[in-house]
Amino acid sequence: MVSKNDVPPINEHIKAEKVRLIDQEGKQLGIVSIKEALEKAREAELDLVAVAPAADPVVCKIMDYGKFKYDKQKKEEKSKKKQKIMKVKELKMRLNIAENDYKVKLNNAIEFLKDGDKVKFSILFKGREIEKKNLFFVLSDRLKNDLQDYAVLEGKELFEGRRLTVSFMPKK
Repeated sequence: MVSKNDVPPINEHIKAEKVRLIDQEGKQLGIVSIKEALEKAREAELDLVAVAPAADPVVCKIMDYGKFKYDKQKKEEKSKKKQKIMKVKELKMRLNIAENDYKVKLNNAIEFLKDGDKVKFSILFKGREIEKKNLFFVLSDRLKNDLQDYAVLEGKELFEGRRLTVSFMPKK
């Protein structure tokens, strides 16, 4: 939705005495009075739109404002469609994960990375497992090694409470 501040002044709402006028073909007609510019716009049955209201003198163009707004809205929608929203997928595992479970998590991560999503591994620990921090880094290094063809490490490994997190971004 376009806010009221984004709407350029149109026709009688242009507050200038002299304007630099551009016709519908894009030719400059020079600096003219606002009355003369409005008359030329009415003769062409189009609108007078201030395309650069901050300029001195104000730059105005004769155009069909409804069509201009429609085209601008369509361009914005098209550019939004092209943008890929990157999601973060979290995969949780324990320190003593079974080999097959590890492979399943790894394959899921590879699929997420191929789809263009970020992957965050949370390696959880319980009880006295916190004393075996070096084993967490062994598992973390194994993940980095297995995903090196598909992703790059994002940031560093972080200990957050009772978990170690490792984030990966897809390779471009």
